[in-house]
Amino acid sequence: MNRTEFIFATAIILFVSYMIGWFSHWLLHTFSRVSKNDIDELERLARELHEAEETRDQAITYLQQREAELTNQLTQSEAELSAAMDGLRDARAEAEELRSYMRKIQQQAK
Repeated sequence: MNRTEFIFATAIILFVSYMIGWFSHWLLHTFSRVSKNDIDELERLARELHEAEETRDQAITYLQQREAELTNQLTQSEAELSAAMDGLRDARAEAEELRSYMRKIQQQAK
């Protein structure tokens, strides 16, 4: 193989390599092309996801506030119940004392 044949062979190999590369690029570009509709759909889905996350965050905040309110009401109700039970206990003790006193007076009257 002389110098001219070597140059032509190298040129043909490089040209064929270039054509294979270009064809591969074209094939990849053709199959991986994203249409405008797909991009619009992705943008719509992203927007809806963002809105759903905001709604979820608002719901969590509302539930936390509501839970705090209900916990506060429960604590107040328990305190009121405890006070009422103490008052009832005192009233029963006082009523028992009054009954004992009345029995004592009735026994003395006889």
